[in-house]
Amino acid sequence: MGQKNKQQRTVNVIGHKNPDTDSICSAIAYAHLKNVTTDREYEPRRAGEINQETAFVLNKFGMKPPRICLDVHAKVRDIDIRYVDGVDGQMTLRRAWETMRDQDITTLPITNNDNKLQGLITLKRLAMANMDSLDPHAVANAKTSVSNIVETLNGTLVTGSTDMRIDHGKIVIAAGSPEAMENMVDPGDIVLVANRYEAQLCAIELEAACLVVCMTPNIAKTIIKIAKEHNCTVISTPYDTYAASCLINQSIPICHPMARSMIMFQLSTPVEEARKIMGQVRHNYFPVVDKAGIYQGVISRRNLLNLQRKQLILVDHNEKTQCVDGFEDAEILEIIDHHRIGNLETNGPVYFRNQPVGCTATIVFQMYQEYNVEIEPNIAGILCSAILSDTLIFRSPTCTPQDEYAARQLASIAGVEVETLATEMFEAGENLEGKTAEQILLQDYKIFVSGKTRFGVGQGSYVSEKNREAAKNMLSGYLDSVLEHEDVDMVFYLVTNILDQSSEVLFAGKDAPELLSRSFNRAVDPDKPLELPGLVSRKKQFIPGVINTLQNL
Repeated sequence: MGQKNKQQRTVNVIGHKNPDTDSICSAIAYAHLKNVTTDREYEPRRAGEINQETAFVLNKFGMKPPRICLDVHAKVRDIDIRYVDGVDGQMTLRRAWETMRDQDITTLPITNNDNKLQGLITLKRLAMANMDSLDPHAVANAKTSVSNIVETLNGTLVTGSTDMRIDHGKIVIAAGSPEAMENMVDPGDIVLVANRYEAQLCAIELEAACLVVCMTPNIAKTIIKIAKEHNCTVISTPYDTYAASCLINQSIPICHPMARSMIMFQLSTPVEEARKIMGQVRHNYFPVVDKAGIYQGVISRRNLLNLQRKQLILVDHNEKTQCVDGFEDAEILEIIDHHRIGNLETNGPVYFRNQPVGCTATIVFQMYQEYNVEIEPNIAGILCSAILSDTLIFRSPTCTPQDEYAARQLASIAGVEVETLATEMFEAGENLEGKTAEQILLQDYKIFVSGKTRFGVGQGSYVSEKNREAAKNMLSGYLDSVLEHEDVDMVFYLVTNILDQSSEVLFAGKDAPELLSRSFNRAVDPDKPLELPGLVSRKKQFIPGVINTLQNL
């Protein structure tokens, strides 16, 4: 295989909510297959916490659980974020304008040494600050540094310190006689003078804080000596007094007019939320930060058109209610499943492989064979475990000859005995010690929709009678509360006996007893679990019976 294209986005291979062993193991194995047969990057993910059975399987075969992924709604991080270098708040107005002009942008982020966002300077604020250039106190009000004045005037510091800040006084253009200057210049002022010795000397003696000598590179040594004695900063500039007077207010630091209160987005902000906020204001660019406040770049409304939706491959499900939250915002590329075709719609054609077998892992095994890819022992082990789990050690009516053949071939590759692995796996999975009723239900719980009816079905498979009774006792009083927080009309839980291939059905919801009675042609006591000999498969026996009844009501 050639080197992978690192510019391409990673595709997430993910199973259903409340994942079971098949959902997790098929995602891991299929992502591995795609990685060795294509030039894309694929990562297995999980849409919920793994159960005890799955944890045992992954640990036994040395596999790490996939990273959790509970939401694939488009986030700001999925937009093409434009990186504009953050600038120092001491940058001059003039340099800010030149930067905007050169980079063709109307907003500059202002950051500190840690690259944390301090504020924004926009073209509008630059223009407003420039319009205030008639204010003779603007430089002092902004506590402008001498270095900023030197830079803006393209000047030379003759005497004084670049670190000094002008924090009081006004700007004076000394165009008249020394006598006239006495009524114009106050101590601490910035005085702009031409190359006239008398005017320069007068400004220093009047205690000007800064003397800007225009149109000359040379200043008399006597003036420099006297300026030092009076602690007067002297700057020479090639500009004439008119140009210098126009430019000097552009030396104020951008931190003075910058916006400190600003609209910004985090990388994790949902795109839909960002879109609404952008529509309510007239800004062109909005800064983006990470959760630590570190500046990441800027986005605009135009960037929303180039949204990079997350790309998914769904395994072991094709029902809306079982998909990870936000799947509508994602691009579904493939579906690999063994359940009935549900109500999931995609934006375009996808590769959809759906086979009437007992486990998605069986389909994944077949695809390894079709691609002639050698199955590694740890991958074989988790695929075999998934098949044993979904088919209840080949006892489920969903089990096909392909499932059993695949499981035994995989067991041979993994170096395990089918019966021993199954016993260890189910014993690990049915251990109820320390669990809550909610945790027991959610180990394997799915929501289904038929017409206007929304119902949930959980299932636990047990070898031990002690654990079956414990599960029934804990869940019988809990299911009523599920009706409220899961927003379902009815909820069912199958307590399945693997050894004698039967189930007891716990239920809640006012229409649940009648629905069960019609679906399975049995009298139902509202206060007792319904015993269903021979029923072990939720997918092939329980769900079809219930949905068929609902469709004929």
